[in-house]
Amino acid sequence: MSEHELFPYIRKLVDIPSISGNEGDVARFLSGDLKGKGFHVVLQDVAPNRMNVYATSEGVAPRVVFNTHIDTVPPFYASSEDEDYIYGRGSCDAKGIAATMIFAAMALRDQGVRDVGLLFVVGEEVDSAGATVANDLESDSRYIIVGEPTENRMANGHKGGFKFRLTARGKAAHSAYPHLGESAIGFLLDALAEIRSRDWGTSDVLGEASVNVGTIHGGVAANVFAPEAEADVFIRVVGKVAEVQAKIDEILERHPKVTYGVISMSDAVFCETVPGFEIAPVSFGTDIPALHAFGKPLLLGPGSIHVAHTDAEKLGKREALDAVEYYQRLVMQLRDSL
Repeated sequence: MSEHELFPYIRKLVDIPSISGNEGDVARFLSGDLKGKGFHVVLQDVAPNRMNVYATSEGVAPRVVFNTHIDTVPPFYASSEDEDYIYGRGSCDAKGIAATMIFAAMALRDQGVRDVGLLFVVGEEVDSAGATVANDLESDSRYIIVGEPTENRMANGHKGGFKFRLTARGKAAHSAYPHLGESAIGFLLDALAEIRSRDWGTSDVLGEASVNVGTIHGGVAANVFAPEAEADVFIRVVGKVAEVQAKIDEILERHPKVTYGVISMSDAVFCETVPGFEIAPVSFGTDIPALHAFGKPLLLGPGSIHVAHTDAEKLGKREALDAVEYYQRLVMQLRDSL
């Protein structure tokens, strides 16, 4: 493996659009390419034009599986590069990571290590649909190495999440006559103020929980009391999500005109670590809560989350080369522990 092979491969993956919900082209490319590289490949249907890719050595059950996602956030933009970086949508989140995993698996195979699999899933950016379906694949894996942009540091955990939609009901009326109407926006803001002021917990590993009001909609005009309003809220959880939900239930008992519906929920995640790597937690979420059939999770990958999902997304070339080596070293250490 050399940079002359790895960097063009990363760009080839980036240049195949795969915004969540439309990952079929990149899955088919990976399937054909990995078959050409001598892997046994299963294309697992998730939804129309959406497939997971599971690659193993023929006749060998993997004990360690590399995993990342092949979907990206919108909008698509093609790859480019300079001396130090590869740019483009998915360059670090997470097609560049997928490429480094593939090259690590091939290098390990050249060393006689064949009990390593590759699992590339769809939908991580939206709902972990691919990871959920992937659990139906037959696996005896003991460890799953999940790739996300952690700057090549091994994450000992990441925050969970409680995402929900608040809906407030009011009564439309002319704003000059307050006694005839009720403002759904007012009800919503009162509930949001209490939610934002609460302590949602602290973890020795993950730090403080956080609350973000991501969207607010409602009302018809400045001179009309709003009959309806809603907001999407995301609490980054550092413990058990059930405890967070119980607090939301308790708060909304004092706001009877406001209800909520759960969009997604997951506990905080604590990952395996091994000696010899820099350790640091991350705040973003991953597919790990949805992946339970492939063994104990580890979380490690090149790239920075701070440029993921931006128009400046990039992956350092040196960091990508280092990741190929780190992944090989990690697999060897994990195999020694089996």
